[in-house]
Amino acid sequence: MDLTSYVERLREELAGAAELGGPDARALADRLTAPMESAFRLALLDALSAAADEITRDLAPGSVEVRLRGGSPGFVVTPPPAERAGFDAPPPPPQPAEQPEPDADGAVSRINFRLPDQLKTRIEEAAARDGLSVNAWLVRAATAAVHTVEPPRTSRAPFGGQRYTGWAR
Repeated sequence: MDLTSYVERLREELAGAAELGGPDARALADRLTAPMESAFRLALLDALSAAADEITRDLAPGSVEVRLRGGSPGFVVTPPPAERAGFDAPPPPPQPAEQPEPDADGAVSRINFRLPDQLKTRIEEAAARDGLSVNAWLVRAATAAVHTVEPPRTSRAPFGGQRYTGWAR
């Protein structure tokens, strides 16, 4: 996707607004547009990323990602596994009975956490198997985990905290 036409449109709008201020304002606008081009492009990329995140939330377990190649953004759409033609995917895991409602304002939070390299690799493999981005896979896994009802865990096994399994002769 070429952003040049959008950046040019912003330049024209700025120049049109500067015309109202007279020749000095027009000269200032001309001097500011060249250094502001990278800021314009960054703002457009932020808007595209936000749109991709919103679409991913509605498309889950599919996803949409914005990727830069050669300075130009492109979209990578990963449909849900059942929608991929010619691909015999295993059935999707059961979904929690109750899906969380998104925030009324559509707010999204960002967290950073550390995990072992082996676990990261296994998460990436699982996400690829499911045809998801790592972020979409983690959101789905976290959603399922907080909606799963598990029996309470005891801190110790009976008879002194040790448990043996197996058979003996």
